[in-house]
Amino acid sequence: MILLNPGPVNVSERVRKALQRPDICHRESEFAELLYGIRQKLLNAFVPGAESDYTAVVLTGSGTAAVEAAVLSSLPLGKRALVINNGVYGQRISSILGVHRLGVSEFKLEWETRPDPERLRLALRQHPEVYVVALVHHETTTGLINPVKEIAEVVDSQNRVFLVDSVSGLGGEELDIAGPHMYMVAGSAGKCIQGFPGASFVLVRKGFMDRMKGYPKRSWYLHLPHYYEDEEKGTLPFTPAVQVYYAFDEALNELLEEGVARRIQRYKKASSLIRQRLSALGLQPMLPPEFRSNTITSYYLPPGMTYQTLHDRLKERGYVIYAGQGQLESKIFRVANMGALTEGDIEGFLAAFQQVLETAAVRS
Repeated sequence: MILLNPGPVNVSERVRKALQRPDICHRESEFAELLYGIRQKLLNAFVPGAESDYTAVVLTGSGTAAVEAAVLSSLPLGKRALVINNGVYGQRISSILGVHRLGVSEFKLEWETRPDPERLRLALRQHPEVYVVALVHHETTTGLINPVKEIAEVVDSQNRVFLVDSVSGLGGEELDIAGPHMYMVAGSAGKCIQGFPGASFVLVRKGFMDRMKGYPKRSWYLHLPHYYEDEEKGTLPFTPAVQVYYAFDEALNELLEEGVARRIQRYKKASSLIRQRLSALGLQPMLPPEFRSNTITSYYLPPGMTYQTLHDRLKERGYVIYAGQGQLESKIFRVANMGALTEGDIEGFLAAFQQVLETAAVRS
């Protein structure tokens, strides 16, 4: 089955075979070596040249676990977070704060709108209680890329902490983490890194990690300083998904061999092909070109066709697309091109899509 959804993704045979490596105990030196390798490769891939300024904290859990760990660990007593909310995943960060009764300020926008940095600057001046600003890099609700660099500059100028959810961005979108002094960036193995779900991570500036050690411990399982202190000793505070880590390590090897910049270009080429061909078939994209990511495109449903019908007919042909979320559920569908997909996979999907449309036209 060819997965055209934003995670889990298709992986290479090489990554799949890594699951079959020997069973090891996570308290032994073999696991310490595996963990050290993963952490170092994450720094090499995503903060090249600034590895000494950052640390990588690895967790067993989905990307949301990494985001929640970052959010809960980053707030001192009496301070709040401001969440830039223009999609389901921005709303999820707000909900995390709400569940833990930490209080939240929202910079709320329509789902197809990007935040204005100058309006954010004004909001931060008006809210001195805000300590952390949280933003989703790639809002997969619509496939929208937020202006992370511009927002980072505003946050830094106002002496606040910038937290970026790049779960669906890292490895697929350009992101300069060290240049604009991003404090925390959450990511996942199972998206553009092309590993399996179940392993996630947070890249943290070392100086801020030292600060967080003095902040309240709001979660037993998701307290980042707890993980950091143990991982610096080559272990983890809780039992990890060892075999998933093997695959994560192999996926990082593939990423470094391909090169992050070349992977981004590969994804960009694939999305361009999808957009060109689906536009020729009369499909209407939801976002303007300058807002779109390299790995997800949202389209309005073909006239007279429900998402379930489109999904099921494509799945019969071996391709899985993704539904809209929230108020968009009955209006759009999403096509993702992240993962170990070949040009032949993309061409096969496009041919299948055309067949589905032609069959529907004949039936009508």
